[in-house]
Amino acid sequence: MANCKVSVCIPTYNYGSYIAETIESVLSQNFTDFELLIIDDNSTDSTVSVVEPYTHRDPRVRFIVNPKNLGMVENWNYCLEQAQGEYIKYVFGDDLLASPEALGRMVAVLDADSSVSLVCSARNFINDRSEIIKIVSRFEKTGILPGTDVINHCLIKQGNPIGEPSVVMFRKSQASRGFLVHYRQIVDLEMWFHLLEQGAFAYISEPLCAFRIHDRQQTVKNRENLSDLNDVFYLLDDYMQKEYITLSSFMKKYMKYDHLYEIWKLYKKKKLRREAAVEIINSNFSFLQFRCWYPFYKVFKPCFKLYKKICRIA
Repeated sequence: MANCKVSVCIPTYNYGSYIAETIESVLSQNFTDFELLIIDDNSTDSTVSVVEPYTHRDPRVRFIVNPKNLGMVENWNYCLEQAQGEYIKYVFGDDLLASPEALGRMVAVLDADSSVSLVCSARNFINDRSEIIKIVSRFEKTGILPGTDVINHCLIKQGNPIGEPSVVMFRKSQASRGFLVHYRQIVDLEMWFHLLEQGAFAYISEPLCAFRIHDRQQTVKNRENLSDLNDVFYLLDDYMQKEYITLSSFMKKYMKYDHLYEIWKLYKKKKLRREAAVEIINSNFSFLQFRCWYPFYKVFKPCFKLYKKICRIA
């Protein structure tokens, strides 16, 4: 499938119970100029036996099994390296394309406007039985926004309104750097920022993709083992000093403090040793400053939450 328009990439690990439905959602697309690249990160379940028959059924399907487990982010990057398409569309092994028009709609946006570097849709949240829990749409309507405006919006929101890799499509040429492997949880958001520095953001308000909620997700594991504690600091350090960032110096400091306070709460809940919490605080703020800011923070945060609600940021 060299010179295909889209590489649909499925990086997967131990999702044998879901991946057949994922593959079917891709192969049922009305848009057909794609390769389906499935890279299994040395699963220990039924993934190989489920996927292999599809390689005989459809020549667009390429299946690679890693000889050893690379890890989540490293496997995402291996997908990028192996992809042969002009555009990249991730669909994780537990997620779905929710409409047969998903690929075609996203491709049409990128083809029509060369200034767009990232296209995203609303998505369905589904459960283990693929039932729709809710429809999530973080932007008001279909349209195109300046990329740096969206970066500022994500920072002030203190979240990822764009969504997971399964809900976006982008140009391979603009993502050649790859995902940054020292990030563990918001590695996707950092990549969206990297892409949005290069062009505009396009949003489709119809849910074209589906994101599955279940207790075996890597994001759940990251929160449980606290491997993502430094991600927010990485993001703030990487982007807060960019010239296009419109946040005030005070807001930049508040956002760092807010995350530090969440880490302090982990200690209070006995999920993190006090020594570890103090070490993280000292490396990003200083424990004395942290103590001095506390009274003001407790007054300011509810006011800021109210402001975001009124301005429809939250």
